[in-house]
Amino acid sequence: MLDVFAVTVVFYQVYRIVRGTRATQMFAGLLILLAAGSIAQVVGMSGMTWLIQSIGAVWVIAFVILFQPELRRTLMRIGQIGVLRSLFQTSGERVLLAVTKASMDLSRRRFGGLLVLQRTTGIRGILETGVQLQAEVSADLLVSLFYPRSPLHDGAVIIFGDTIVAARCILPLSTSIIEDESLGTRHRAAIGVTEEVDAVAVVVSEETGAVSIVCNGSFVGRDLDSQTLQAELTKLMYPKITAAKTETVNPPEMEQTAQANPHAGS
Repeated sequence: MLDVFAVTVVFYQVYRIVRGTRATQMFAGLLILLAAGSIAQVVGMSGMTWLIQSIGAVWVIAFVILFQPELRRTLMRIGQIGVLRSLFQTSGERVLLAVTKASMDLSRRRFGGLLVLQRTTGIRGILETGVQLQAEVSADLLVSLFYPRSPLHDGAVIIFGDTIVAARCILPLSTSIIEDESLGTRHRAAIGVTEEVDAVAVVVSEETGAVSIVCNGSFVGRDLDSQTLQAELTKLMYPKITAAKTETVNPPEMEQTAQANPHAGS
């Protein structure tokens, strides 16, 4: 069982690397050959098993020869410390780090931005107003989407899990009375969407560069720095992770000791 799990993980990681490249179709063909070879071996078709294994060996060699650039880039990425470190990060932490980096970059450049991180409630109606992307979340891609000359810079980017689902989405404006006249359309849209669906919105002001978080129709924080932004997003998106880290830093035994000895160390 462990062997099957390990093989599955390896193939999934390889697929993530080749996805969106010229190697995708060839990788899919290799998987089909391997599956056919396994079936032929189970049913006792020795001749077919030999043929498929022979073709599979040639296929692997051809894969290496034809896609040397992709493989070279992959090996270079694996050799970087950042990639090794990312293996120990959860997918959620990587997404929030990318969102934080992108938000700070947009703030520095004075590019307006509106990112909606979906939690549970489906928002299909909103997704249909934008352009479907289904792309892996990265800070560079998020910044490029809000570049003023980009055809997708207007509207909101919708993120679910580790995927940028859509861009240039039109969000419902809040129907509540908002007394702060300094809030622009992006802020009102962030309030509106979080009033209607279970999501967290990050707004970057084009005028001031201030980064804000909106949840449940109200501001969680405004004019945030990168550290506070990432911490608040983690609390809102992954409260279990935050709780676990808090328990690790302040274990129950330490809290009980502190309560029993309130004047210790004074």
